[in-house]
Amino acid sequence: MNPIVISLNNSKAYFDRGTDCFAEADSEFAPQPGLYTVAQHVAHTAQTVDWFVEGVFGGKGFDMDFAKHDAAIRQVKSLAEARAWWERSMKRAVDTWGAASNEDLAKPIENDNLMGGAPKGAAAQGLVDHTAHHRGALAVYARLVGKTPSMPYM
Repeated sequence: MNPIVISLNNSKAYFDRGTDCFAEADSEFAPQPGLYTVAQHVAHTAQTVDWFVEGVFGGKGFDMDFAKHDAAIRQVKSLAEARAWWERSMKRAVDTWGAASNEDLAKPIENDNLMGGAPKGAAAQGLVDHTAHHRGALAVYARLVGKTPSMPYM
């Protein structure tokens, strides 16, 4: 099996387990005003998966309009909505990286304005790392609302 697909599937499973303690009632929790809520963290993670797929395979490079991305995330109020987005985004990432040939994965990202000429296959690690970063932030949020996140690796 494709090691990139394995890594993406593992990252999704870890994120899902690490955030499974949250309920819809936790959607709008944020530790301070202005910080992302639980739902917005999940939505941002999903959005960034899409951003990586588009940046790597879309031929236009990475959309660096972070104010636009943030504005879209600030509209998300529902954890269920955010989780549905996450599911769609990860399916798309797995399908896209999984369908790419080894030859294509070895090619540099077209119009790369972020990854320094990295091959398309290597960019998946950035997606995995970003997902882990937000899984960790959400583990802190869980403890702040009195919940214990599941061990993500089991």
